[in-house]
Amino acid sequence: MAHDEDHTPQGNAVYLRLMDELREGVLNPGDRLRETELAERLGVSRTPVREAIRQMEADGIVTHVPRQGASIRTLDYAEVMDLYEMRAVLEGTAARLAARAASDIEIAELIDMNHALAEKGSRPDAFALNRQFHAALLDAAKNRFLTRSITALQKALMILGPTTLTEPDRAERAVEEHRAVLSAIEARDGAAAEAAMRAHIEGAQRVRVRALRSRPSYDGDLL
Repeated sequence: MAHDEDHTPQGNAVYLRLMDELREGVLNPGDRLRETELAERLGVSRTPVREAIRQMEADGIVTHVPRQGASIRTLDYAEVMDLYEMRAVLEGTAARLAARAASDIEIAELIDMNHALAEKGSRPDAFALNRQFHAALLDAAKNRFLTRSITALQKALMILGPTTLTEPDRAERAVEEHRAVLSAIEARDGAAAEAAMRAHIEGAQRVRVRALRSRPSYDGDLL
């Protein structure tokens, strides 16, 4: 995998910008990444754009299509299922470890973040806070190898586009699911925390699959 130190500051800035656009749905699966067009749109030379595309390719987000060039990968149904299965395993493990390792201060901060999420509902600023919540829970697990694995997985999940919290009622259910995870962590019940987090991820998976199946481009094989 490519690392930030392998790239110039400008190349890394372009990479982060393109990753944000992928997360926000500005870039979508199948979109071509033309160096000249991106350089003009972002106000940079082609070199940092080329660096950013190489880094995205190393992340498994970009693929090279013959006679077309670099494009955002399209995930098939099995890959989507595999990604969410691994997310449930890894984030479930993070919740279990957090029940053992999180400090009282970390738990209180997670509870406060979830309260703030409840107040924001499905507003755009809630999406960043939700990512911060999951990152803080991962920090509370205190396992560097798990952190690396989840970070790599999250990059692959970006191919799916905007968060499922944009779906009606999903934000409210997510907050309730977070509360179940946090209650188990507070009780230092690792098994219950893992089960609650798995249920949370599976809830997001159901929303994602339902939304993708409703797309006009869905053909029963590709999502």
